[in-house]
Amino acid sequence: MSPRRAKAEPDPESGAFQAEAEVARRPGGSHYLVVARRYRPQSFQDLVGQEHVASALSNAIRHGRVGHAYLFTGARGVGKTSTARIFAKALNCVEGPTPEPCNRCEICLSISNGEDVDVLEIDGASNRGIEEIRQLRQSIAVRPSRSRYKIYIIDEVHMLTKEAFNALLKTLEEPPEHVKFIFCTTEPNKVPITILSRCQRFDFAGIRTPEIVDRLRAITETEKVAVDDGVLELVARKASGSMRDAQSLLEQLLSFASDRLTLEDANRLLGLAGNDAVEAVVAAVAAGDAGKAFGELHRALAAGADAAILMEQLLAFYRDCLAASLGCKGDVLLTVGPGQAERAAEIGRSLGLHRLMASMQILDYALARMRVVTHDRIVAELALVRLVTLDEMEDLHQILAELRSQSVGNPPVAGPGPPSAPQPRPGETLASAFSRAGSAMDTKPTAGTAPRESRPTRAYSGEAGRLPGQSDGADRPLGMHASRPQKAAETPDDAKPDPAAAEQVSAAPPDADRALEIWRRAVESLPVLLAEQARQFDRVNWLEDGRLQVLFRPQAQFSHGFCSRPENKARIEAAVRRVHGGTAAVDLVLTAGSSLLEARNEGPVSQQQQLFDIMQNPLVRKAIDVFGAEPTQVLPPAKQPRESSLFSEDEAFSSDVPEPD
Repeated sequence: MSPRRAKAEPDPESGAFQAEAEVARRPGGSHYLVVARRYRPQSFQDLVGQEHVASALSNAIRHGRVGHAYLFTGARGVGKTSTARIFAKALNCVEGPTPEPCNRCEICLSISNGEDVDVLEIDGASNRGIEEIRQLRQSIAVRPSRSRYKIYIIDEVHMLTKEAFNALLKTLEEPPEHVKFIFCTTEPNKVPITILSRCQRFDFAGIRTPEIVDRLRAITETEKVAVDDGVLELVARKASGSMRDAQSLLEQLLSFASDRLTLEDANRLLGLAGNDAVEAVVAAVAAGDAGKAFGELHRALAAGADAAILMEQLLAFYRDCLAASLGCKGDVLLTVGPGQAERAAEIGRSLGLHRLMASMQILDYALARMRVVTHDRIVAELALVRLVTLDEMEDLHQILAELRSQSVGNPPVAGPGPPSAPQPRPGETLASAFSRAGSAMDTKPTAGTAPRESRPTRAYSGEAGRLPGQSDGADRPLGMHASRPQKAAETPDDAKPDPAAAEQVSAAPPDADRALEIWRRAVESLPVLLAEQARQFDRVNWLEDGRLQVLFRPQAQFSHGFCSRPENKARIEAAVRRVHGGTAAVDLVLTAGSSLLEARNEGPVSQQQQLFDIMQNPLVRKAIDVFGAEPTQVLPPAKQPRESSLFSEDEAFSSDVPEPD
């Protein structure tokens, strides 16, 4: 037993030892302990912010329900290892097991000092291999020398290797009666589920700012150091829920100004800007004065503030302004004190909800950039300029509203129809020809369509259903029929429909134009793949019973089958109902007037024409884009095997089938 420990008396107020504290306060003393160690909790009552864990462990000891393995998880500095030591003292105390260890016996004092032979603290980061776990398993069989239990506290247990965890499984599942395991980790997601299932898990929450302030105030009173208002609150907020971080920051302040801790000293030491400097920057931004905002930023940085920390302060201040404008008060406000809540609410209401959110997004992006660049000041200045110029940007909601009003009041004009298959130029490949045609279609504006009011729309009628222009029903609700055709809009020379198509359109029913417009808009709202297949239709008609009939040619058999799937057809009908405003059903019909067999009987189709036809399939185009391939020939369907015999070698490798290049 250490002589220094033997003379120690517990201090119920601070949880520290009076004799040890006196030695620690001696100038230049060799036994000096930092604040975080000197004021470490020594009992369950001393734990701050972890009352649920203290209550559960105390009741387990009181009722004799102590498990053999525990897992303590939580952020850094919230009391995981301290709780493990207190739990070990409660189990091995001379007066125990008891929820209230005496902190006077030799076992309690040695555990508090980390020197007990029966309580082994293992660092998982430096003892992470399978050999260390094997040695641990061998030592488990040895009974404790003087205590009731042999307790293993493994800190940062997630750092163990997979092999080490596997070696520990059996021992952890059925350990000897005299062995207890306590695992501590900040990343429980890295611990194997087989380990988690064998442990009782306790999650340690972050400590609230007022609780940290109370503990820091008790420490400063014990140290007999005067503190200005707001210093401890600033330190507690900077700690972000970690008691150890807060005590470490307080240790720095005590070294910086040992007699009195002022707010100015705290800001200078922590690299923070004062609240006045932050509000001055916000006021300059709200006034739209970029020059003044630059000046306030320069003064804050010259006073010792860090650019990245200043951006964090601005982000937190905007957040508090947002919360205050929504009516939040008290602990919800992170950086604004009780006397400044009304001021923050006033600033939030003056800026508006949308501008506050946009400002916070700009600051968040700037902070992300400042972590990876060396010129963080320039990034901060650029962020301030963006904040100032927010008023000059058009409101996105207003733009969307204008677009909706334009689309409702002035429907987009129908295009002239799809162009014919592109012909390759001399020396040009087929894929290059289609790529050139696709680029031209994407960049060429549709005739009769304003460039900024609506984007060019593709015509979805086939050769038999092409429309030369927009019908007069475009200005009426989509559910009404057109009474007379409107004069066709001018079309480019290279996209004019052929006379046969125009003649067939003129012979169509009066409401065919409106049916085509409804189908076109319905297809626009479909998912990408389904819309691509729906665009392969031939023509659309209104039936007398109010159903919309969509016809597909035999060449589009795949597209017809894809659209006819129950889930896809339901989406198509829902899209038509949204556009039409009624309850019209959709019939998807595959025409049989010009089947592939009849087309073959009319005469042989050239290989070039077959390539043009196959390139119309969207899946073929997708394959060309993905694999960078180019079709060279179209092979006929494979022959069906005879029922009486299998393929002969001559049939399987018929000379009629051209060999691949």
